[in-house]
Amino acid sequence: MTSATAPPPTAGKRPAARTRSVLGTRPWIAACFLLPALALLGALVVYPIGYSVYRSLFDASGEGFVGVDNYQEVFTDDRIRTALKNNVIWVVVAPAVATALGLIFAVLTERVRWGTAFKLVVFMPMAISMLAAGIIFRLVYEQNPDRGVANAVWVGIHDTFAAPAPYPGARPRPTGELTASDGGSYTTRGVVRAGTAVALPLVAVKPEDVGGAKEAIPARDVAGKVTGTVWMDFTRGGGGTAGKIDAGEKALAGVTVEAVKDGRTVASATTDPDGTFTLPPAADGARLRLPAANFATAYNGVDWLGPTLVTPSIIGAYIWMWAGFAMVLIAAGLAGVPRELLEAARVDGANEWQVFRRVTVPLLAPVLAVVVVTLMINVLKIFDLVYIIAPGSSLDNANVLALQLYQSSFGTNVNQGVGSAIAVFLLLLVLPVVVVNVRRIRKEKEGRR
Repeated sequence: MTSATAPPPTAGKRPAARTRSVLGTRPWIAACFLLPALALLGALVVYPIGYSVYRSLFDASGEGFVGVDNYQEVFTDDRIRTALKNNVIWVVVAPAVATALGLIFAVLTERVRWGTAFKLVVFMPMAISMLAAGIIFRLVYEQNPDRGVANAVWVGIHDTFAAPAPYPGARPRPTGELTASDGGSYTTRGVVRAGTAVALPLVAVKPEDVGGAKEAIPARDVAGKVTGTVWMDFTRGGGGTAGKIDAGEKALAGVTVEAVKDGRTVASATTDPDGTFTLPPAADGARLRLPAANFATAYNGVDWLGPTLVTPSIIGAYIWMWAGFAMVLIAAGLAGVPRELLEAARVDGANEWQVFRRVTVPLLAPVLAVVVVTLMINVLKIFDLVYIIAPGSSLDNANVLALQLYQSSFGTNVNQGVGSAIAVFLLLLVLPVVVVNVRRIRKEKEGRR
């Protein structure tokens, strides 16, 4: 009996499938899908960067090759150096303050019932464009306290602790008995005697300061005392006699009157509602002085948009907008913090500050890094707020690189070579921050594996 022959080893097996790429498809198909994105990337990113580098090597006309002269001007021109200094201030201050406020808001609102409503209010400025925010804060920082909210509040606080002058800007007639003395005060030309009333007329009093004032009356002679009247020596419609109290002329109440002998104040009094005052016998033989505090110009607040404070003021507007962004991101990270770690720290005897500093903040470090890096990139490109808020007189003091880039490229003295050099320099400033962010993201991915 013959035995059956064994089938060949390959009998019944299917032919091997064609090898595919790691992506699970053929390389040319992947290239077709990536081509539109690569074309857009090249047109919108690579080409502008390359052309900016190329253009930065030529002069204003674009025809003469100047090499690195434009970059040398970036570091020698006073306006550009001011812009660079301000950018350093922006990068150091704005992200740090916005992140700190966001952290405080996120932690404090976690334990209150109305925390969601508070977060909504704080985040709401993010819905406003930079243009609108700039217009809002241009009005907020208005110098006139009747229009600017910041100065209205500041003047209100100041006047609470330092009473304003009763008659700012008032002064005597040039030919009158009173003459200007040191420090803005006014002093009588001669000495006064007890028993004789003194007339102290003033002019240039604002109508609103005497709106409800009584009519002035002549002071009576009082034996052994110095008396007098302080009033607004002005009659509506003209007429009247200078230096004499005429019918209808208003009394100046609340004016401080001092008697001065040998440079020392020996007596003082304040005028009554009818403008009269009475000094004790010690005033006999003294000169009468109306201190400058009676006529000091009204406090007008702080020049928020002046050369000194314009950059901090604009940074304040930026923080108003972006503190809500930081708060939302940090609150999202805080929601993922294990509560058992916080409770364990409290059980071990840590107080709330120690829990916040040694547990909460370290656990939120990755989120805080994201917020800080994002805001640093954002402030390096700041342009809108500075351009809108800073007035023309302070624009050079508030200058930043992005604004200087615009002015150099499209302003009055157009030099697109210098503008391109500033653009390249800005790119170089942003690159380290981007590289740090990319490395951090890669480390986080590796830690999750």
